Amino acid sequence: MPSDKTGNCMPDAGKVVVITGASKGIGAATAKKLAAAGCKVVVSSRSQENCQLVVDEIEEAGGEALAVSCHIGDEDQLQGLIDKTVNHWGKVDGLVCNAASNPVYGPAKVVDYKAFELIMRNNVYSAMKLTVLAAKHMAAGSSVVIISSIAGLMGSRMIGAYGVSKAAEMSLIRNLALDYGKKGIRVNGVAPGLVETNFSTALMNNPALMNKVHNESALGRVGQPDDIAGPISFLLSDCASFITGQTIIADGGMVIADPL
Repeated sequence: MPSDKTGNCMPDAGKVVVITGASKGIGAATAKKLAAAGCKVVVSSRSQENCQLVVDEIEEAGGEALAVSCHIGDEDQLQGLIDKTVNHWGKVDGLVCNAASNPVYGPAKVVDYKAFELIMRNNVYSAMKLTVLAAKHMAAGSSVVIISSIAGLMGSRMIGAYGVSKAAEMSLIRNLALDYGKKGIRVNGVAPGLVETNFSTALMNNPALMNKVHNESALGRVGQPDDIAGPISFLLSDCASFITGQTIIADGGMVIADPL
C-alpha cells in the first residue's frame, strides 16, 4: 500500500498530477505535499509568476514541478494546460480541479446573470471540460479530484450562488465517475468547510461566522490548507482504488453541528 513516511496514503512516486489554483492556499499545499511524496506536479493558476514561486519552493526541497499559467474560464488555456503537461511529462495520472470563482458575497437573490454565469462557468464547466481533456491522456488507475464545498450542502445568505455551483459540482462528480469508471479512471471530490486562505478572507473577517465555527463545529476551529491536502492525496492514491463518485466532507464537523 503506497504511503508517505507518516503512514498516510499517497500516490506512487513518479505520478504526474495537474493542480489548478495551485499558487496559494489548498492548491499550493497539495502541490507541495504530493511533490514531497515523489509526484511530478504541474502548478497552475492565472499568474505564471506566482506558480513559479511554488515551483521554486518545491524544487528547492528536492521535488519536481512545472509552472503553467491557465485561466480556467478560457477553454483554449485549459487545452494548453493539458498539452503542456503531456509535452513535458508524456502523461497525466492525476487531476485536481481546485481553482474557483466567487465574485459576489450575499444571498443568491442579489446575483445578476453575468456574475452567475461566471461562477457556473469557472466552477462547474471548467472542471468538467478539464476532466474531459485530461482523461484523454489518462490510463487505468488515474484519478480526478474536484474541490467542492460544504456550501453545496447548505443554504447560505453569504455565498448563495457559490453554494449552487458547489452542489452542481457534487452532481458532476457522480456523473463523471460513471462516464470514466469503465476506463479505470476514478472521479471524486472533497468538500472543505471554512479553511484559512486568501479566498476565504471575507468569511474569515465575519465575527458571527467565526464565533459559530469556534463554538458549534465539532473540532472548534477553522481548517488549514494542509487539512484538505491530506484527503486530496488519499483520493489520488491507490488506497482509494475502490472509491469513485464520492465527495469527502472535510469541515471539522461543521455540518453535523447541533442546530438547537
